[in-house]
Amino acid sequence: MPLTKLVFRPGLNREGTNYSNEGGWYDGDKIRFRSGFVERIGGWVKVGASAFLGTCRSMHDFVTLASENLLFLGTEKKAYLEDSGALYDITPIRRTVTLGANPFNTTGGAGSGVITVTDTGHGVTLGSYVTFSGATAFDGLTTANLNKEQVVTAVVNANSYRVNTGGTASSGGTAGGGSSVVAAYQINIGLNTTILGPGWGAGTWGRFTWGSGAGSLAGQTLRLWFADDFGEDLLMNIADGQIFYWDATGTTNTRAVALSSLAGASNVPTVARKVLVSETDRHVICFGANPLGETQQDPLLIRWSSQESLTDWTPTATNTAGDLRLSQGSEIVTAVRTSRQILIWTDHTLHSLQFLGPPYTFGTAMLGDNIRIAGPNTAISVNDIVYWMGQENFYMYDGRIQPIPCTVRQYVFDDLNRNQSFKFHAGSLASQSEVWWYYCSASSDEIDSYVVYNYLEQTWVYGKLARTAWNDRAAGQRSFPQATGVDSYLYNQENGLDDGSTSPASPVDAYVQSSDFDIGDGDHFMLINKVIPDLNFSQSTAAAPEVEFTMAARNYNGSAAGQGSDSGDVIRTSVVSGTDNYTKQLFMRLRGRQMSLKVSSDTTGVKWRLGAPRLEMRPDGRR
Repeated sequence: MPLTKLVFRPGLNREGTNYSNEGGWYDGDKIRFRSGFVERIGGWVKVGASAFLGTCRSMHDFVTLASENLLFLGTEKKAYLEDSGALYDITPIRRTVTLGANPFNTTGGAGSGVITVTDTGHGVTLGSYVTFSGATAFDGLTTANLNKEQVVTAVVNANSYRVNTGGTASSGGTAGGGSSVVAAYQINIGLNTTILGPGWGAGTWGRFTWGSGAGSLAGQTLRLWFADDFGEDLLMNIADGQIFYWDATGTTNTRAVALSSLAGASNVPTVARKVLVSETDRHVICFGANPLGETQQDPLLIRWSSQESLTDWTPTATNTAGDLRLSQGSEIVTAVRTSRQILIWTDHTLHSLQFLGPPYTFGTAMLGDNIRIAGPNTAISVNDIVYWMGQENFYMYDGRIQPIPCTVRQYVFDDLNRNQSFKFHAGSLASQSEVWWYYCSASSDEIDSYVVYNYLEQTWVYGKLARTAWNDRAAGQRSFPQATGVDSYLYNQENGLDDGSTSPASPVDAYVQSSDFDIGDGDHFMLINKVIPDLNFSQSTAAAPEVEFTMAARNYNGSAAGQGSDSGDVIRTSVVSGTDNYTKQLFMRLRGRQMSLKVSSDTTGVKWRLGAPRLEMRPDGRR
């Protein structure tokens, strides 16, 4: 019988039905398209042996004058610097106080390490961290049990709380610790997930006097960090919170401090949605900041420091500090820096912020109305083009706003958990000309899915992978792009071939499946006798790498292909192995009106790339 070459259009397409996409790929996972052909993505390896505390939602790498390439990681519990696989806690201290005499009490009883700590107006929340020093041993608890970082396990009242020291009290009910106990409180932890408010109709109607202020019934968003480098130093802020500063002249385990605490600080914003550094003109810019002389946040206000200054925020005739307020929108959602301007998204508009020079310093222009963004971290600048995920589509800005034609748009946007959009994030993979968006699927409250746009080949793929933050190697001096997992580990991506989250490493399950194809318009059945793969295993490390070739035949659109089904639909699977396979024959006899091809791998040490396989097939009648 004659051989028929199978050449499918690159990229996945879910905008139509399986059958209407004949000649294309319909489904896949852990794959990409390069030069029009499909291949499996690379694996990942853990960086360092230690997990961080919390879930990382923000990463930023920068280089010090000593050529140290440092990586900032922000979680709902901590702020870290990573250096050569080691993690350093730089979480700011919000309050340091000497406690009263014998502030500890072994209230957990004999054999327990739980103590109650007395500190008037402590301000701690459940799960937050405090470090004690200067405590003396008592009731069987050693100084090693007491003088260390502790986690708040219960808040008794405004003046006392409990921690578990990990020690063993002799009798319990005993006060102690001495008169020189110093408590250093870290900033309280935030939320790891968005908590929805009760919505309209919650609460009793008319419970407040008309015109009076009412307590908010809104939900609470998870904690997000934003970070940027100012020279070799690091600026960071909690979304809708305080701004902090880390000085590179110290050691990597030196804690960050409030920017307002620096010498000479003048009217530093006390709250901001996001902080950025304008690279060309060297201004620190706060988006959604409090106005000068006020404490209440203005969600549309932009404030900036004087040029080349971290601390001077008071506008004068001799500096460039200032502010402006956007005229459209309700609140600033996020901002992204490009080489020529900063793009600012509000809840329904897109603006440009550009440096003008004295006397105005900065000016804004509205680029578009009814422009929305999915979340604060879903936009990214690549080669001076900004890509972002909107509410119902993907967009790009290269001087004008354009929707990106997307062959998986409906598939992705029908499967979003929009309640957790603050977790969605974008990342670039410059080596592959890709932009990745990670999101929570409709059935998940945590990141579990991704969609990828190859802007060079204009193709789309999607799949399942839990990555909570991303940093491309192109941004610094790192050998691999890096990402954080829901397991609180940092990973080198595109490193090796396997899933390095386990020991030993696990396989990375990958597959691609074609849409159905037929002879003519499906008016004839076809008979397939064999498949001749066109496949290579370049870069594979397994002694005998292999993939599965699966052919499925259907008699009618939408029928499920299954071995021995009464509809006559069948599945045949064969394994192809070897270093390079171009001519090996796979015998898999099957018959049907429509056929589909699936190529998959589920073993370690396998990297494959598919070319143009051939089928031995012929028409086989109309019934």
